Amino acid sequence: MGGQRVGYIRVSSLDQSTARQLDGLALERTFVDKASGKDARRPQLEAMCGFVREGDSVVVHSMDRLARNLDDLRSIVARLTAKGVEVHFVKEQLVFTGDDTAIANLLLSVMGAFAEFERSLIRERQREGIELAKARGAYRGRRRSLSDDQVAEIRRRVDDGIPKAALARQFDVSRETLYQALRSAVASQTPALDGGWSDRRRVPSAGQAASGDSNRARREAENRRSPATPVR
Repeated sequence: MGGQRVGYIRVSSLDQSTARQLDGLALERTFVDKASGKDARRPQLEAMCGFVREGDSVVVHSMDRLARNLDDLRSIVARLTAKGVEVHFVKEQLVFTGDDTAIANLLLSVMGAFAEFERSLIRERQREGIELAKARGAYRGRRRSLSDDQVAEIRRRVDDGIPKAALARQFDVSRETLYQALRSAVASQTPALDGGWSDRRRVPSAGQAASGDSNRARREAENRRSPATPVR
């Protein structure tokens, strides 16, 4: 076919590498989504489907990178092939054109079902591994995207009027991650008696500490002025 070769890549998280999926393949254009496989909102997939024309070829690393489940896979492949676009799956070494035989359609269903089953097994193993790690006391959850020092720096910059979207780009995190970190930082603190903030470990705020020092000094001065009561 004389059309363009267009790549589609999906990775599950912002920090996951896209390089290895279609590495070494000659492509005129590549669309990349950074979204979970269960996420129905994949804007670059929609952009790719709108971009390709009759005679083009869409190249995907594997079926599970293109679709969320078997029904989704069939729908996307049918949508593309109806436009005269070929769909190539590199891992499975399968090509679908819309003029496929009954055997080709059967392979699409069988391989798609296998990919869906494989994802289910991976999720089950992950859950089992987490439960075992929790039982050993070794599970600490996901690594935090922002350290305490970074969150403190972000809060200072927000107070200085720097937009949160710009800070998210600067610290290489999503805006939602930045908002969540700021909410968690605020939630870990409680209002102090003087209107300031102190954290939940009951560490006194600066105002409370100063008030306590003043009260102690006043009591000591009163004790020095009062004569001692004689012992009879």
